[in-house]
Amino acid sequence: MNTLRTTVLLAGMTALFMGVGFLIGGQGGMIIALVVAAGMNVFAYWNSDRMVLSMQGAREISPQSAPELYAMTQRLADNAGLPMPRLYVIDTEQPNAFATGRNPQNSAVAVTRGLLRHLDSREVAAVVAHELAHIKNRDTLTMTVTATLAGAISMLAQFGLFFGGRNNDSPVGAIGTIAMVILAPIAAMLVQMAVSRTREYEADRDGAAICGDPMALASALQKISATGRRTVNMAAERAPAMAHMYISNPLSGARMDNLFATHPNVENRVAALTEIARMGGGGGGQFARSRASNTRPVASRPGQSWRTPGTRPRDEGPSGPWG
Repeated sequence: MNTLRTTVLLAGMTALFMGVGFLIGGQGGMIIALVVAAGMNVFAYWNSDRMVLSMQGAREISPQSAPELYAMTQRLADNAGLPMPRLYVIDTEQPNAFATGRNPQNSAVAVTRGLLRHLDSREVAAVVAHELAHIKNRDTLTMTVTATLAGAISMLAQFGLFFGGRNNDSPVGAIGTIAMVILAPIAAMLVQMAVSRTREYEADRDGAAICGDPMALASALQKISATGRRTVNMAAERAPAMAHMYISNPLSGARMDNLFATHPNVENRVAALTEIARMGGGGGGQFARSRASNTRPVASRPGQSWRTPGTRPRDEGPSGPWG
């Protein structure tokens, strides 16, 4: 089903890309757009994860710089039957995370500095488990490719604003081109939404099973939602087509109707997780017991998060992987 969904989605994005090309340059523009779209589909399959990580300002971290985060992720990956993903950190105070990669063997999990600062160890583990569930379900290929192509469609529409109306081959003229600039990105967004938001519910459920703590994920989602409304993620704001990849909508001004929502309502997700916990689901606390027996205490000063290295004055520059 995931393969079929990815194929249908790629076909829809390609058709939209060709349609924009036709509106800009007629038949010639459509043929050029087809060639470009075919190349982009191949490129996106192999390289879109690196593009997404780069555009979000993610920096890879090593086991030496974040030993506890690595050990925690390794145990969660073992619980999920997955290879260890690469780990990245995004330098923003907004608590959030996403996963990317074309398959479990070439996957990555990116967490923000704010996630590590504002959430406790149980909640961070639950968020990472949610992202590992996306990797296990192979959602990451669909999410990453759609983000790349949706961004390309928006850029092509902007290109048409400058050149489409002047091109005699354009069947819509200047007014139609302006309308296309407005409508094409919206259409791309709607195609993205064609990938059902139930994948978030599925990742919540499977993530709860991986970490064994549904209520930790529910608490994490509440904190992420509350803090995210007050914090701007500049990398996400510059690339809004990638918002659907995060565990929670990172766009501070994008509280839109359900038709355009990138994620299910947080209250509904929390209610579903609460029901899982009430029914005794979530893997029976497997990771919670593993964490209790394998994680040693971390000395920290008051107000310092569980795994953030001691900080220096801001004018001395970054300290460690969290900044």
